[in-house]
Amino acid sequence: MSLKSKPHRLILALASTLLLGACATQMAPQASGPVQVKVLAINDFHGNLETPPSGIRIRDPKDPSKTITVPAGGAEHLATAVAELRKRNPNHVFVAAGDLIGGSPLLSSLFHDEPTIESLSLMGLHLSAVGNHEFDAGKEELLRRQKGGCHPTEGCKGPQPFKGASFKYLAASTIDEATGKTLLPAYEIRRFEGIPVGFIGLTLKSTPELVTPTGVAGLRFEDEAETVNKLVPELRAKGVEAIVVMIHEGGFPTGDYNECAGISGPIVDIVKKLDKAVDLIVSGHTHRAYQCQIDGRLVTSGDRYGTIVSEIDLQLDRTTRDVISASANNVIVRTEQFAKDPAQTSLIAAYKSLAAPLERRVIGRIEASFARDNISRAGSTVLGQLIADAQLAATTKPADGGAVIAFMNAGGVRADLLRRPSGEVTFGDVYAIQPFGNMLTTMTLSGAQIIALLEQQWRGNDGNQIVTLHVSAGFSYSQDRSRPLGSRVVPGSVKLNGTPLDPNASYRVTVNSFLASGGDGFRVLNEGKDRRMGMLDVEALERHIASQPGLKPGPLDRVTRVD
Repeated sequence: MSLKSKPHRLILALASTLLLGACATQMAPQASGPVQVKVLAINDFHGNLETPPSGIRIRDPKDPSKTITVPAGGAEHLATAVAELRKRNPNHVFVAAGDLIGGSPLLSSLFHDEPTIESLSLMGLHLSAVGNHEFDAGKEELLRRQKGGCHPTEGCKGPQPFKGASFKYLAASTIDEATGKTLLPAYEIRRFEGIPVGFIGLTLKSTPELVTPTGVAGLRFEDEAETVNKLVPELRAKGVEAIVVMIHEGGFPTGDYNECAGISGPIVDIVKKLDKAVDLIVSGHTHRAYQCQIDGRLVTSGDRYGTIVSEIDLQLDRTTRDVISASANNVIVRTEQFAKDPAQTSLIAAYKSLAAPLERRVIGRIEASFARDNISRAGSTVLGQLIADAQLAATTKPADGGAVIAFMNAGGVRADLLRRPSGEVTFGDVYAIQPFGNMLTTMTLSGAQIIALLEQQWRGNDGNQIVTLHVSAGFSYSQDRSRPLGSRVVPGSVKLNGTPLDPNASYRVTVNSFLASGGDGFRVLNEGKDRRMGMLDVEALERHIASQPGLKPGPLDRVTRVD
């Protein structure tokens, strides 16, 4: 072979290779049919790393007229469920609708919810809306939880330095008034086989009513639907036609966990106001489970505490890039079905070893359980009454505030007080019930203001939204829910130690600091005068239980219904 012929043969070989490659390209099958995307969603985890004792209540398959409790939830089983559901489709994303932290059991809250952030990062959460509880400790603490770093006053208390969340918080409606910009990103665009999908995350407009003023200082919370609708043109300009909204607001269905019967509540009106470009709404906040079609859009919610993963399947058109179908199935994270994830077990064990000495300290004994589902027709619970009694006992003495009445919001009661065979109650038990670190606040209210306070329990245009106040011993009244809003407290029925409340007289009233700032929408409490701060609410409950060995529930006769 001559030196001249060798390059010629190389050129021929290269040309043949290119020709074959071109033919292969022309013959390769093109992707066809819709792009299948799986969205896995949770909400309101509230730091429940361990399986919550409450499980989830569902309709009894054997007798639909009854309900049963199914053991479910917790990080170990949730991680396994998510991992198994992911395997069904390589195009997947794991999202949340807020309140992943806050109101957490001791194991998480003792470490400023860092264990929960680490746990959810470990199981591969991608995106989350911010909920109202994400603001419990203020905006700077939320940003620390996103970015990482030691707590500014307590330092690093965990087994390793805190790295922050590997998932991304989205806060489209939360405006930092100092900058005029959103506190966190408004949305995230993710691509599936080249098709962009926009994920918008936001919390409820009424967050300032649910969080202490210091928690939302310097922040503005804008209308949910208006916020989303303003973002639609911006997303479309970036080529996005498929839009998912994760919102920390929800509804109240009357059906089972995978149904939508009788859905009501704020989410219904919000969805109806959303631009038709929005295809899917992942909701939360109400701690209910449902999957609905509202105004032609799929709306889901997955109970609370990791008891459900909403498995949502989207089909995307390759040409229009829009959603052409959406369906959902709420999968119960049954402890018997989904094994414990070893990595989660290891993480939990590391934190438990640090928390154990405080959590296991015995503070007293009870004779019977105080359960939240031990509830009267008027909405009172034995545990709510116990907490109200504890707060009154802690502030009755003149030096402690001179209270004669105490009120406790039902939403602040986060766990049951269940009796062990030994009857022992630990600090971990009471902390799980009241994990917010609220201070008792005693103030002066008139009798008329107290009656107005009671009337503020009923909300909404139809008055069907109820935020129950539990009352302390010696205080009583009757309610008639058939009457118009603002007049449901039966006249003359409000009494203190058997004596009718005088609208013009002054009374010393104790509530927690969350309520004292108008939390849960009880705005009349902002009018209270001569305020005096007391001990932590959990400390009051601890002292009350310790001072009364053999406590057991009393009758639920303080509040009665006449309708």
